[in-house]
Amino acid sequence: MTVPTFRFAPSPNGELHLGHAYSALLNARMAGEAGGWLLLRIEDIDTERCTPEYERGIRTDLAWLGIESEEPVRRQSEHFDDYGGALQRLIDEELVYPAFMSRGEARTWIADNGTGEPWPRDPDGAPLYPPRDRELSTGERRARMAAGEAFSWRLDMAAAAGYVAGRIDWRETGAGPDGETGLIQAKPEAWGDVVLARRDTPASYNLCVVVDDAIQGITDVVRGRDLFHATSVHRLLQELLGLPVPVYHHHDLVMGDDGRKLSKSRRDTALRSLRDAGATPDDIRRMVGL
Repeated sequence: MTVPTFRFAPSPNGELHLGHAYSALLNARMAGEAGGWLLLRIEDIDTERCTPEYERGIRTDLAWLGIESEEPVRRQSEHFDDYGGALQRLIDEELVYPAFMSRGEARTWIADNGTGEPWPRDPDGAPLYPPRDRELSTGERRARMAAGEAFSWRLDMAAAAGYVAGRIDWRETGAGPDGETGLIQAKPEAWGDVVLARRDTPASYNLCVVVDDAIQGITDVVRGRDLFHATSVHRLLQELLGLPVPVYHHHDLVMGDDGRKLSKSRRDTALRSLRDAGATPDDIRRMVGL
């Protein structure tokens, strides 16, 4: 029998705030109600911004809130080979390609080659990557890579869509931005040719998260609604790599007084600051509605 397995997966690039507290507490509550486990994952693939000091702060905050997780903790920085292996499978299947344009070069290409119509944008509002590099010949790609040009590996969305037969869905027990729940059809094409790895980062969030969830045996992904649309890309990657599919639950975000999503740069909502000011764990639960 499969044990329900949840995870809380912060990045140690800043202090936890009330939004993180809500997600961690909700994961712990749902894991307890399901008679399952809660795992802690440290998403420190960005080794320049993530620090051991912030990780220690995360552990202190979770202990203060009374949240216990199973050991061992999985740190992404210790598992680059796992992500590299998944990427190599996609390279071997010719489902990714080297993309040489920087963000600035991509903007220039779009400006010079646009048709006058608005350039398509992804659900986060960023312009889709232009088709130029996808259309390069194999010989030109190899020559530019051999010459040491900087590049990223991008998913060939059209090739990937052709590789997967039929409709891709996920089961949503929370709700999307427009109240979507139940069986949700994935629409990864809305993201265009997403980055899966950069020269300075061996794998992107999108690739790491599906590999980590599979290796850790995650059955239930409980996370903020801001990642609802990204689930379409995650579902596609799971299909391409033959990985199991968790149940997803996207929850409300804790917003600041200005109506915006909380940021790690806001000291007034950092758990350490609130604790130093005399707040108790019960105060935090009340503040986030739990």
